[in-house]
Amino acid sequence: MNLDEEFKKLKERGMDNPLPLQKMARILAASLDRAAIQWGFKTYWNKNFLRLAEINSIDQTEKDRIFNELILAGETLIMLTLEARDLRSEEEFKVYLLSVKDEVPNAHDDYMKEIGIERKYRKLWKKLIEMRYEEYSESKLTAREAMMEYEGKEKALETSDLEGITLTLPPFTIAVGCHKHVVRGKNKGKDPLFKLIMKRLGRFYVEIRIMIEGGKISPILKARMKLRHFWKDLKEDLSGN
Repeated sequence: MNLDEEFKKLKERGMDNPLPLQKMARILAASLDRAAIQWGFKTYWNKNFLRLAEINSIDQTEKDRIFNELILAGETLIMLTLEARDLRSEEEFKVYLLSVKDEVPNAHDDYMKEIGIERKYRKLWKKLIEMRYEEYSESKLTAREAMMEYEGKEKALETSDLEGITLTLPPFTIAVGCHKHVVRGKNKGKDPLFKLIMKRLGRFYVEIRIMIEGGKISPILKARMKLRHFWKDLKEDLSGN
């Protein structure tokens, strides 16, 4: 999908002649897919990531695998965010966002087709996105329990605490899983590589939430504070240490 052309057509139609919702969902999914790819690319080539992941000491196959895991992390973070129940949006808009979420794997398939990737590899990518989405969705339950235990160490949990936990679940869960796949499960205790992935995923998550919620940033900024503290105490629990 040529996004520039689609946005141009959308502008020409004007507010009085909107596109069908399904077409709009495909356009938004394509735009979010590009954002996920860009996030993965920038994270991979971040000088600290290159150093901490020891990219220069591994072969090309392993480099490609790690790059792909970052793209998968970006794609699944978007999908989990689009289906988040705590989004501050009207119910009708949430239903629309679920249709956008379902289009994300198709949008990535379309992008790979445009750049000449063979069909058999595109089918594999669709399967990988589905696998990571299911994996990280299931991991959210464990993450939620661990976060509630952490928050409840010194006081009874309040509604605001539970809201904060729910808000931070997508990036934290995916950061744990992405890090595990990048290092092939060979964790090194309080690994600075995990902290870097968590930090960059947290920022990306904030950008997506602000876009979806129309700039309502106050709760998000509070969540960013929580994201900086959770990794030290909970990574070992969620990664099986």
